[in-house]
Amino acid sequence: MSAGLEHVHHIAVIATDYARSKSFYCDILGFTLISEVYREARDSWKGDLALKGQYVIELFSFPSPPARPSRPEACGLRHLAFSVNNLDSSLAWLESRGVVCEPVRIDPCTDKRFTFFTDPDGLPLELYEK
Repeated sequence: MSAGLEHVHHIAVIATDYARSKSFYCDILGFTLISEVYREARDSWKGDLALKGQYVIELFSFPSPPARPSRPEACGLRHLAFSVNNLDSSLAWLESRGVVCEPVRIDPCTDKRFTFFTDPDGLPLELYEK
């Protein structure tokens, strides 16, 4: 028996500045905004973002969200990782748009290259070369 899980449906991200984060995920990372709604009762935006046609991120804004504990490592979600075909070209793209990336590392278990960077609110993101 199992819970019957099929795949990850979406990942929810809360932004302090919705427009800035929407621009980061869409204009820099290449997500597509597939729907967007303002929820007046919550004073909150909700945008659904797709990657290559697949719904992946639910982007929210809320008034005055608390800061995310990050360092030292906090319990809970650690980071989001995205696979890329060519890490060097992905790094060049990000860095040309002002995104600071950590030095490239090698995964000792797979010998694959990877790096980390953050979204506008400091959420850790990883690029992992296929």
